[in-house]
Amino acid sequence: MSHLLVEQSGPVLSITMNRPESLNAFSAEMIVGITEALRMAEANEEIKAVILSGAGRSFSAGGDVKTMGQVNGQQIYEHLGKLNECILAIKNLGKPVIAAVHGFAAGAAFNLALACDFIFAAEDSKFVMSFAQVGLISDGGGLYFLPRLIGPQRAKELFFNAEPIDAVTAKSYGIVNRTVPLEQLKDEVSSYAFRLSQGPLQAFGQMKRIIEQASYSRLEDILEQERLTQPMMIETADHQEGVLAFKEKRKPEFEGK
Repeated sequence: MSHLLVEQSGPVLSITMNRPESLNAFSAEMIVGITEALRMAEANEEIKAVILSGAGRSFSAGGDVKTMGQVNGQQIYEHLGKLNECILAIKNLGKPVIAAVHGFAAGAAFNLALACDFIFAAEDSKFVMSFAQVGLISDGGGLYFLPRLIGPQRAKELFFNAEPIDAVTAKSYGIVNRTVPLEQLKDEVSSYAFRLSQGPLQAFGQMKRIIEQASYSRLEDILEQERLTQPMMIETADHQEGVLAFKEKRKPEFEGK
């Protein structure tokens, strides 16, 4: 996968979009590769956290402008099918995914970052919903993620104006979890991913699943999901370890089981 770099470091899998000459604009190979890497991460018990980043000067410019005007509706339909599989692979992964953003996260790449559980952004980052600039609607789940995150009015402002916002603004909107100097981004994200990898993975996965349901469910439904899930969590090895560690006044050593 020349358009993608995939590297495992202990319990953390790093997925790096690797088309720096085009600001990591999406290619079919890249999108399919990310999906396959995420599915591999799901199946590999050694992997407990995932980092998604971009090589070179930016996270990603999103859709490849060089192909615009050269594809028909059927080709776009098929491309978005692959992109949708990638977005769902992130959301359905029972392990935390961190987007490490620098430079630009534009269009569908902005939405790819929104699909992740956490966004860490370098202070030089710019986020832009650029679709309206070329007469398109947002795709890649943006019309789902952004209004739920920042409210419909502010989301429409970003969609309709198609103007970049900086990392500080994105953090104030609740889009970004943390902003850090560019030179510290890799270390900050790696440190946080490793910290998450030491946590109770079963609990993380279940909370991720229920939180996703909460955006379209009634309170009664979420209460019932909590009620049904907690008895299963009581039986996990991580819970037993957590209780023992609490009694022994030490840090728990979770195994994600």
